[in-house]
Amino acid sequence: MAVFEVRQGSSPVILGFPHTGTDVPASIRERLNDNGRILADTDWHIHDLYQGLLPDATAVRATFHRYVIDANRDPAGVSLYPGQNTTGLVPETDFDGLPIWKEGEGPTEVDITERLRDFHAPYHAALSAEIARVKAIHGVVVLYDCHSIRSHIPFLFEGRLPDFNIGTDMGKTCATEIERAAAEIAAGAECYSHILNGRFKGGWTTRHYGRPEQGVHAIQMELAQSTHLATEAPPFALDRAKADRLRRPLKAILERIETVAKELKRTGSEA
Repeated sequence: MAVFEVRQGSSPVILGFPHTGTDVPASIRERLNDNGRILADTDWHIHDLYQGLLPDATAVRATFHRYVIDANRDPAGVSLYPGQNTTGLVPETDFDGLPIWKEGEGPTEVDITERLRDFHAPYHAALSAEIARVKAIHGVVVLYDCHSIRSHIPFLFEGRLPDFNIGTDMGKTCATEIERAAAEIAAGAECYSHILNGRFKGGWTTRHYGRPEQGVHAIQMELAQSTHLATEAPPFALDRAKADRLRRPLKAILERIETVAKELKRTGSEA
C-alpha cells in the first residue's frame, strides 16, 4: 500500500492532506471495533474539494487513516492542546470520546513505533522533500494544510464551530501578510463565519514546518464539515451544491496566498 501521494507543481504553494486517507491495513482493521470501522473522523472529501483550485500547487496526501497513526501529531506524542480533550498519535477514542478498538486490541508501544516508521515518517519525508524542492525554486514556500471536522463535537469544543478556522499558532508559523490574506477573504465570504487562531491554532504539521524567518510559511485551514457535506453522519456524502459554493472563497484564498508568496520573494520579506 502506497502510504502517500504526491502531485508536483510549480507554484510556491503546497497543499497538505494528512487526514483524507481511508486506507487501513487488514491487520489493523480487524482490531477496530464497530465504531472504529466507521472511520468517522476522516476529513471527508477534502482533497476532492480543493482539486483544481490552484492548478499549479503541489499536493502531498496521506492515504492511510488517522486511526492507523495521525500524520498531524507530534511523533513524540506531545499533546497539541495541553489540558483540552484531543486525540493522540494513535487515537484510542474517536472525537466523541468513544472507544474505537476492540477490548484488549488497542495500540501498543510496539505498534506505535512500527507505524511511525511505516506511515508517519514516509509521509513527512515526502512533505519535507517537496518543501525543499519548492523553496529551491522560489526562495519561499507556503504550506497550506487542509482539514475538516464536524461542526458540533461537545467532547472537543462547546457550541458550533465557525465555518473557516484558520490556524497559525498565534501568528508564529507564517508571515502576517499570509495570515491576513486568508482571514480577510474568509471574513468577506458571504454566509460563512470564520475565526483566526480559535479552538484550532494549527496542528503539529503547521507548527513543525512553519519557519517564516527561513522563508517557509505554514497555515492550517480547518473547515466545518457542515459547509460541504450533506450530513455530518454516515455516509458523510458530499453535497455538490454546498461544495461548489465553498470552492469560490477557497480558490480566492489560495490565489491570494500565492500572490503574497510571490511578493514576499520579490521584496525579500520573510516575516
